[in-house]
Formats: sequence, structure tokens, C-alpha cells
Amino acid sequence: MEHEQQADLPYLKKVVGASMAGTVVEWYEFFLYGTAATLVFGQLFFPETGNDLDGIIAAFATYAVGFIARPLGGVVFGHVGDRIGRKSLLQFSLVLIGASTFLMGCLPSFHSIGYWAPALLVLLRFVQGFALGGEWGGAVLLVTEHSPNKSRAFWGSFPQAGVPLGNLLATVVLLVLSVTLSEDAFLAWGWRVGFWLSVVIVAIGYYIRTQVSDSPIFEAAKAKVERTAEAGYGLVEVFKRYPRGVFTAMALRFGENIVYYMIVTFSITYLHHRDIDATRILTLLFAAHILHVIAIPLVGALADRVGRRPVYIAGAALTMAWPFAAFPMFDTGDTVMILAAIMLGLAIHAFMYAPQPAIMTEMFPTRMRYSGVSLGYQATAIVAGSWAPLIGTALLREYDSWTPIAIYILFAGAVSLIAALIMRETRGASLLAIDDADARRSEALQG
Repeated sequence: MEHEQQADLPYLKKVVGASMAGTVVEWYEFFLYGTAATLVFGQLFFPETGNDLDGIIAAFATYAVGFIARPLGGVVFGHVGDRIGRKSLLQFSLVLIGASTFLMGCLPSFHSIGYWAPALLVLLRFVQGFALGGEWGGAVLLVTEHSPNKSRAFWGSFPQAGVPLGNLLATVVLLVLSVTLSEDAFLAWGWRVGFWLSVVIVAIGYYIRTQVSDSPIFEAAKAKVERTAEAGYGLVEVFKRYPRGVFTAMALRFGENIVYYMIVTFSITYLHHRDIDATRILTLLFAAHILHVIAIPLVGALADRVGRRPVYIAGAALTMAWPFAAFPMFDTGDTVMILAAIMLGLAIHAFMYAPQPAIMTEMFPTRMRYSGVSLGYQATAIVAGSWAPLIGTALLREYDSWTPIAIYILFAGAVSLIAALIMRETRGASLLAIDDADARRSEALQG
């Protein structure tokens, strides 16, 4: 009897809740940093140069450190997680990112301790990124490995919806603080409150995650690895056996990752540079994140109905066109037009982001799945999302035009479009069948 077809729906919903709880918490903290990098860190933690964009660029460089640390976290957590399980590492990652975020809220400014301020900020950002690198793979696998074959993209999309929920929460906290406090008070201490609040939400997320266990298919694969010396796992094994899956996952992520951070992080810089005040920008992002949360599971359900490839192809193709419509809409300065541009971008993004957990889960067998999805998902961040806001800001400073930025996004979307065109369709795939095929392949290779 195939467990995937006999999913316990109440327990599956509990697993989804546990996965989302941690994802919301961890992405709240990750995006809190991204927003603060634009609004606060450039002024507080770096020396003045006379050009506001220089401070923001320096802050975005530390922002990139978190992305660079994510593949390392993905490799370490993936390797260990394929050996001992998803749940225990998810709890550890939650505590690690919570502690680093709280300490960020305690850092003295550049005027107080000089270059120690950015140095400590970089260190804490690295820890934050390392923890998050291990979070995504475990969170989505906790859900997809419990999900029925026919609805895996739908259920697997919910941890993805936790990302805009976390972003939404970070936006709300900073919006409330920026509205209720004067600019001087916000810069002096108000921004720190959002980072300190992480202690409360980490405790809630940690408790929820204690209420679930690893999937039966993982437990079976774990037992087999322990019994069979030849049944390897981890980074080396996944590159050796499934290089196509790893590189396809990376290419699928490239355009999706870049366009997302251009929408939710760089747009703040671009609009602020066009004299749109921070409170107005944050309010518009708040509304757009709500749409994103709703769109992601709807697109996940669509990927179960029509397939993963057509949904992803549509998202990548529309990504290539989005900036050429969005930046002229930004330049109008009209609130409705700006909101429409951001919402359009996030709706397009959902077409790529929602089916990713199912696509990547179905690329790898259980014994090396955590390593495969973590590496494919997180390694891309080094060359994609980590540098996207910084590249966008540098292009803006150099050309004072959105055209080079739009071309950059066009190229990123093209990479993901090519990957979507050549990837295999896996709608309705059985994880047990994938494991059986992997076992037969391993036996054939061993002679």
C-alpha cells in the first residue's frame, strides 16, 4: 500500500502548519534585514560618503553575505538531514536564526564602535543565512513527503506561502514603527524592536514544530541506508547520481530568485530614489504580499492540474516582460500604478515559486533528497538573489535609468525559461517509484 495515496488529511494539515510556522518566522527575520538594509543600515553601520546610495550599496553587500552562507547551510543541513531526519534540524535552524536576529537588534552603530559595527553585522548575517540555508529544504520536504501524489504541488506550495507571510509580518512591524515614531526615534532605536520581537515568534514556531514527525517514506529510506553500505547519501552522492537534477533546479531558481528580490527589496530603493516616501512604499508592499500569499497555493493547485512545465514556462516568460511594464508604472508616481506593478510582478513570480517544492522533490530519491533540493535551491542564491538588489542599485547609480535593470531581469528570466523548457514533467509522480528506480539504477551500476 502506497502511503502517499493514503495521506491522513488532518495530520497533513498539521505538518503544513508546522512547516509554515517556522518558515514564516525565519523569513520574517530574513526580510526584516532586507528592508532595514534599505531604510536604516546604510545610515547607521557604514561611514558617510555624501551619496545615500553608497551606504545602501554597502548594506546590500552585507545582505548578500546571507545568501552566500545559504548554500553552505544547505549542504551541511542537507547532508545531516538525509542521515538523521528533517524535523530535528528544522528546530535547530529556527533557534539559530532567532538568536542571530535578536543580536542584530543589539548592535551599536558605526559612530559608536567604528568598523566593528559592519564586521559584527556581517558575522550575524552569515549565521542567519547559514540557518536559513538548511531551513527551506527540510520545511518543504516535511510537507511534500507526506503529500499525496496527485496534490503534491498544492500542499508543497504552502511553505512557499510562508515566505510572503514572513515578509508581510516584517513589513507590518516596520510600517507600524515608522508611522508611530519620528524619523530620529526610528533610526535611534525603533528599528531594533522588530529584531527583538524575533524571540517571541521563534518560541511559537519551535513549539509547533515539536508536534510533528518525519514521513514514513523517509524513515524507510533511512533504515535502508543504515542496512546497506552501498546506499550512499549527501552532497557527493547527489552530484554523482543526479547532476542533471541539481543543475536544472539551479537554473529554474535563477530567474525566479532575481525577480523576487528586485520586486520586494530593490523596488524600495528605486521608489525611494524617485522621492516616494518609505511609509507609502511599505504600505503598497503590504497589500502586494497579501496577494502573493493567496496566489501561491492557487498556482500550486494549477500545477497539479495542468502540469509543472506549462506553469513554470508561463512564469519565466512573463518575468522577461514584467520590468518593461513595471518601471514605467513606477515612474508615474501614481499609487495605483505602483501597486499594480508590484502585484503583477508577485503574481508572475508565484507561477515559478509555487511548484518548486514538488518539482525538486520529484527530481531526487529520498535517500539524497534533502541534499539535492537544498543544493539546487540555495546555491543559486550566490549568483542570483544575493546580488540582485546590489546590481540594481549600482546600475541605477551609474545610468539613472531603468532600462539596464530591465535587461538584467530579462536575461535572468531567459535562464529559467530554458530550464523549464528542457525539464521533465513529473506531475503525479510516485516518490516510492522514484526510490525503486533509484535502487535499480544503483544495483545496475554496481554490476
